[in-house]
Amino acid sequence: MGFRPTLQRNSQLNTAPTSSHGNTKEDRHFVTALARGLEVLACFRSGGRMLGNQEIARRCKLPKSTVSRLTYTLTKLGYLVQDQADGRYRLGIATMSLGVGMLARLDVRELARPLMQELADFAQAYVALGVRDRLSMLYIENCRSQTGLTPSMEVGTRIPIVTSSMGRAYLALAGESERQEIIERLSELDAWSEAQIRAGIQQSITDYRTLGCTCSFGDWQKNVNAIAAGFRPGPGQPIMVMTCGAPASAASREFLLTEVRPRLLDALGRMQRMLEH
Repeated sequence: MGFRPTLQRNSQLNTAPTSSHGNTKEDRHFVTALARGLEVLACFRSGGRMLGNQEIARRCKLPKSTVSRLTYTLTKLGYLVQDQADGRYRLGIATMSLGVGMLARLDVRELARPLMQELADFAQAYVALGVRDRLSMLYIENCRSQTGLTPSMEVGTRIPIVTSSMGRAYLALAGESERQEIIERLSELDAWSEAQIRAGIQQSITDYRTLGCTCSFGDWQKNVNAIAAGFRPGPGQPIMVMTCGAPASAASREFLLTEVRPRLLDALGRMQRMLEH
């Protein structure tokens, strides 16, 4: 059984991927047309509805005429499919090839899945594994309790990096230069001041040092509590984060920190030991 959290309508973190480019106007190696095409594809989210050129233009902050040329080209290449009835678009089969190579390398998902399901069943919650995607965290694996009321968020879901427990764990583990880059990009969105962002990240670092995890108790969604911890599966691999959460009515702060946290950390420890062999 599941429920779908109410998304933050005013948040730009999941709807403005173009903000993640930073200053590229003076970068002669930066191919703007390619970047714009990829941003168009990034507009289509897991489980999302079909999109027209006007909606894509709004999300990407691009002229509609530019978007029309991009969607035409992407359709010709098979990355988009156009509905003949209303002219809107959905992702085409060709987009699957973009993720196959990455997912093939993420065999850690196979190791993580039974551990995640075990934790989800104990907590009667959802457990997700994610990686950073620009200013969001991207779910690459997801398990749910079969008995509890859990959020309906599938693989491919993006959540804010600042307010979610998963994002906070990532920020706590990231290097200083990467954190600074994220702070600068977030500051450009005008959602928070730089001081607020820095204070939040510092709190995440403190929580991680004292608790071994980060927390989000109603910060991302007021009715959702969650904790998270991360790891690096191997040299050169991106930081991955495992989160466990549920509606606040079913998983209190005390329950997550006292009962779930030790099991979350144990699951990560077991997974890392398996990866070392």
